[in-house]
Amino acid sequence: MLLKHLLPPDLAYPLLVIEWLIRIVMLFVVPLRRSPEATRSWLLLILFLPIPGIILYLAIGRPKFPAWRVARAQGLLPFYAALGDKLASAAPPTSECPSIQALGEQLGRLPPVCGNRVEFSDDYDGAIARLIEDIDGAQHHVRLLVYIFADDATGREVIAALARAVARGVRVHVLVDPVGSHHWRRGTIHRLRDAGVEVREVLPLRVLRGRTRRDMRNHRKLFLIDGTIGWAGSQNIVAKDFAKGIVNRELVARVEGPAVAEMEAIFLGDWYLETEEMLDSPDVPAPAGDATVQLLPSGADYPLEGFETLLIWQIHEARERVVMVTPYLIPDEDLIGAMRTAVLRGVTIDLVVSQVVDHPIVRLAQCSFYDDLLRSGVRIWAFRDYLLHAKSVSIDGRLAVVGSSNVDIRSFQLNEEVSLLLYDAPEIERLEAFQRGYLDNSDRIDLDAWRKRPAIRRLGENFARLVSPLL
Repeated sequence: MLLKHLLPPDLAYPLLVIEWLIRIVMLFVVPLRRSPEATRSWLLLILFLPIPGIILYLAIGRPKFPAWRVARAQGLLPFYAALGDKLASAAPPTSECPSIQALGEQLGRLPPVCGNRVEFSDDYDGAIARLIEDIDGAQHHVRLLVYIFADDATGREVIAALARAVARGVRVHVLVDPVGSHHWRRGTIHRLRDAGVEVREVLPLRVLRGRTRRDMRNHRKLFLIDGTIGWAGSQNIVAKDFAKGIVNRELVARVEGPAVAEMEAIFLGDWYLETEEMLDSPDVPAPAGDATVQLLPSGADYPLEGFETLLIWQIHEARERVVMVTPYLIPDEDLIGAMRTAVLRGVTIDLVVSQVVDHPIVRLAQCSFYDDLLRSGVRIWAFRDYLLHAKSVSIDGRLAVVGSSNVDIRSFQLNEEVSLLLYDAPEIERLEAFQRGYLDNSDRIDLDAWRKRPAIRRLGENFARLVSPLL
């Protein structure tokens, strides 16, 4: 408004007309294929700041990939279908959750498979050491897809193991997200290439051919060895205290068995999307255990928000207890409604979040939801001392989920994520044991005490809440 007063009349009135045209046109454009929360936030921004608002909207407001990438993703559908048929005949599922498995297959294009062995670990340094041991045992290939790959001491240890593998004649391919790894990007890529590793940036920020949005990232973590061992979970390849002295607690799953073929497929698909090169697809591994596992990838390459769709449905189906562990909690109205009605049915819902934070504005936005959730009867726990970066869900002892996806709009709609769905009692019980440990080391947030926080804090939360669908 100040700008209009400073401009001469022959420019001020055209600017006023342009601003109102932007407001009116965006009333029709913004609501298309967007959640109500995101629609409100964008329209509010454009109402008050039409020209900056539309510039920002054109930059990050449309959660879709350029046409060339969409075409490549469509070209991968026969590959996933063929793999699904091969897995369905080689390792059909044995657990008793057919409806969940069917939905998971519709959402992520991959079937449940039996004959797997699953190990969990929250020992950060121990997981890195075990991964290096696996790499040192590789005979054919190593494939890593990771959001953060640092060239710090931890990253250099992994790079050294990859160099040893290349020297043995093992082919090594690495996909690294340039935004997640931006602090170390040049150093990491330089070291990997010097080691003989074939490395590519995933979702690079291209100037030509349809620029990939900076906020649409590949947040997956998949570490694959010889097509027989696969790692998935929340852990990146970086020192556990990389974020200004904050120490991360993670949770990863090491898988052996036919499910590794699904993990390989996701890597192969992501490599193809960046390079148009289809690497060799290994055979389905032999059975290594008794667990039924299903991989659920999600992201803008898929027609629906896979992890969120499954999560909301299963909360509606819950009868006894739901435990969700996430460092970042930005729920939408559908998820809040599912939790609210579950509590009314007598379901206990425990949300474990981290007391230690690394993104203050996200924390403020997250806290803005606490009052509503606590009033609804949802129990919220703040994990002490560490940044609890682990992501997991357990429901009624019949489903467990471990992966890279947070319970927030970014993971639901913007990021490429991957989750392991587990259906068998032994694996679910082992995951629940980790979750009980989180609860034992957390403080429960009391509604009355929460409402006594300073007014300035509430003001910050309210502001962050307005932009939370954009975070």
